[in-house]
Amino acid sequence: MSVPRISWISLTPVKGLALEHVDEVDLLEHGLRGDRVFFLVDERDRLVNNKGRRGPLQLVHAAYDEAADTLSFRFADGREVSGAVERGDEVVTNFHKHALAARRVAGPWDDALSTLLDEDVRLVAPPHGGADRRRSGAATILAESSLGAIAGVLGVDSVDPRRFRMNFGVEGVEPHAEDSWIGRKVKVGDAIVVPQGNVGRCAITTQNPDTGKADLDTLKALAGYRGDIETTEPLPLGVHAAVARPGRVRVGDPVELV
Repeated sequence: MSVPRISWISLTPVKGLALEHVDEVDLLEHGLRGDRVFFLVDERDRLVNNKGRRGPLQLVHAAYDEAADTLSFRFADGREVSGAVERGDEVVTNFHKHALAARRVAGPWDDALSTLLDEDVRLVAPPHGGADRRRSGAATILAESSLGAIAGVLGVDSVDPRRFRMNFGVEGVEPHAEDSWIGRKVKVGDAIVVPQGNVGRCAITTQNPDTGKADLDTLKALAGYRGDIETTEPLPLGVHAAVARPGRVRVGDPVELV
């Protein structure tokens, strides 16, 4: 069998917006550099995700320049908004039912996204990115063959990995091999991670990342062939990991247990 390797790396500067694919990245203790630097909240400071009618968020591409501290959005119609990031007052947000302090971010982004969704949303910046599971979810990993397995259950040729919004894809392993890595040290490029648990899936995975509309019943498929196995979260596909040793990770880097 071929040596397992990193097949893709994806991130997004703003949680919930379109994923961006990169060739290499610094993996830090709190996550990928440049990933989920910002997130969105509603008028009650609750996390805004891209489920349901908020699916159009997946069509908005964000670019963040850390050195210049500037942020830009590109919308599906070609329109762009950009500007310098100005962090304001601190607010306590409701992030997946947990209190998370963040700072308001002034700029043109609130109006542009609020118009897109027809509801008031605001951009905020947490201290170290918006990882769903804090340090235990600093990075997420999914085997390419696991995508092939669910595609077979669904009866389709392939399933776009963007549906599952994972940081690292791994080629050259058996389907769901990543499940067996939980609690073990895994070297990815120059970094070492320790998977902490399975990533349970929600309705976002049913949405086409090119349209933001639901068109594939991924949840029914997962319930059908993964619903009875013992996992840390229901409807699992992929794992979330803590970072034991930060380092550079590149597409094509080997992946191995250490």
